[in-house]
Amino acid sequence: MQGLNPFHRGHGDGGRPAPVRHVPARPAPALNRAPRRDPAPSRLAYRLNRMMLRPLVRRLVHIGLPAFLAAMVAGLWLSDETRRANLTGGINAIVDRIQHREEFMVKMMTIEGASPVVDKGLRAMLPVDLPASSFDIDLEKLRERVLKLDAVEAVDLRIKPGGVLSAVVTERVPVVLWRHARGIELLDKTGHRVASVTSREVRGDLPIIAGEGADLAAPEALALIDAAGPILPRLRGLERIGERRWDLVLDRGQRIKLPEDKALQALERAIALDRAQDMFERDIAVIDLRQEARPVVRLGLEAQNAIRRARGQPEIGPDGKPVEAAGKSGGKSTKKSG
Repeated sequence: MQGLNPFHRGHGDGGRPAPVRHVPARPAPALNRAPRRDPAPSRLAYRLNRMMLRPLVRRLVHIGLPAFLAAMVAGLWLSDETRRANLTGGINAIVDRIQHREEFMVKMMTIEGASPVVDKGLRAMLPVDLPASSFDIDLEKLRERVLKLDAVEAVDLRIKPGGVLSAVVTERVPVVLWRHARGIELLDKTGHRVASVTSREVRGDLPIIAGEGADLAAPEALALIDAAGPILPRLRGLERIGERRWDLVLDRGQRIKLPEDKALQALERAIALDRAQDMFERDIAVIDLRQEARPVVRLGLEAQNAIRRARGQPEIGPDGKPVEAAGKSGGKSTKKSG
């Protein structure tokens, strides 16, 4: 069988010869091939991308830059005086047409709770003549002007449907008369001026206070008047002394001097003493209560003369001098002159 195998001859002990493998030849290097592009970003692109990640930079780019460009364009357009005048005129015309529409017009004014004098003054304070646009009436400024009136305590201003300007006025109620060097004025319970009067007879139903600074202490004076209930028919008024304290003036020339502090308590003690001993019915000119521990009483002229007659002393006149001495001195002077 070996003789029949032609590949066995001359090849030794082996069988078939190994197949021959051909090694491919290396291609020749291309001289004109383009270089491959690097996918990594450049240094400038990297920095720009990192910068755009900041919120502030994004706001500047997306909002600030367009706003700046728009402002610049608007400024350039408005730099022309004719364009500005046309724009202002157009805007004013539009605003005027809107403000003077029928639903914004005020046609009449109603005032409640005001006296004729305050009513007339309030109508005179309107900044425009009716009918007028509600945009031309500043209610806050008008309220401030109305409150400057002495007789007005509060005012409620509002524009009602139908073009009606409504004013609800609360006037001050005068409760006391204040006599001072410049005249007589009406005051409310807080001491605020209400009006001036020519004489006390205009409001004879009101008590009267006198003296500089009495208006500032009007609440205290009203409390004293309320406490003087039993002697109220005899009360003629209160006088402010030195802008510190009060004197109660009664009829028959009697005067009660009250202390600077705790005047109400001192008056109550004096009224209690009068109830017990009828002190105010006696001939007493002055009751000094300025010292709580030692009240002082000054007798009237008749009581003093009665005591002097009982002691055998000469009577005194209103000037405090003895009547006989005054007559003798007068007679001697007459003889000397003759």
